[in-house]
Amino acid sequence: MTVSCRLSQGIQALVLSGVIGLMTLVSFSAQAAKPPAIAAASNVKFALDEIVANFTAETGLKLRVSYGSSGNFVAQIQHGAPFEMLLSADEFYVQQLHKVGKTDSDGDIYAIGKLALVAPNNSSLNLDPQLAGLEAAIEQGEIKRFVIANPAHAPYGERAQALLTNKGLWEALQSTIIMGENVSQAAQFALSGSAQGGIVALSLASAPQFSKMGRYVEIPQSLYQPINQRMVMTPKAGDTTKAFYEYMKSSAAHDVLENYGFGFPDSLTDKHHLHQPKLRAPQPRQQVAEE
Repeated sequence: MTVSCRLSQGIQALVLSGVIGLMTLVSFSAQAAKPPAIAAASNVKFALDEIVANFTAETGLKLRVSYGSSGNFVAQIQHGAPFEMLLSADEFYVQQLHKVGKTDSDGDIYAIGKLALVAPNNSSLNLDPQLAGLEAAIEQGEIKRFVIANPAHAPYGERAQALLTNKGLWEALQSTIIMGENVSQAAQFALSGSAQGGIVALSLASAPQFSKMGRYVEIPQSLYQPINQRMVMTPKAGDTTKAFYEYMKSSAAHDVLENYGFGFPDSLTDKHHLHQPKLRAPQPRQQVAEE
């Protein structure tokens, strides 16, 4: 092989090496620039969309938020999903994740959720906080379809089922129940006009996107176990996610959540442990398995 050939091959190798290095650098840069993934319960969607928009406007930092049922997100995190933060619809799943070592802490309560009884505009169901109208409609055979979120992995569905059981209505309603995959889907089903009503999150029922579709009434919190919505970061959390986690504790975030019907712990110390009313407990959920 001539000197010129060897020189040519060497130059080609250097060029190829440089191209590969540049491609790798671009790939790493693209990954670094990709906004962090956040998992959030569907009941907080409208409030969180507004909070995230405000956070981005104030800081210039962007987030990618996925909405769904808390139980499904926990399963995904268990199997390595790249979520850096979970905003659960209650605290059970977060505490279970921490128990098996999937998070570094058990997080904080960022809001207290509430239930609402809803009916579409074409429904004759009489709405009242104590569900007397629903009971009367059941007795008169007027309820053909009634919607809640799936209790197996949606905390709002679990609370709805426990409430109906405590009221002595679950057995009569059971054959009419339609379950949404999450509480947002349940709200869509309940207010679509094909069901007589449902029990969903107040934060969804009161949002303009849903309130124009029907009617709602808030159900007193004394009638069901508290829905303590807890958030937590995973070990994958970066600086942007850590900044957003702190932002969720701010008065700016709380103001938005309050506008959508959420409540808050009475004090900062209550963010970890809140008192429970003496009601029949919800059915036990499948716990997060240790690996």
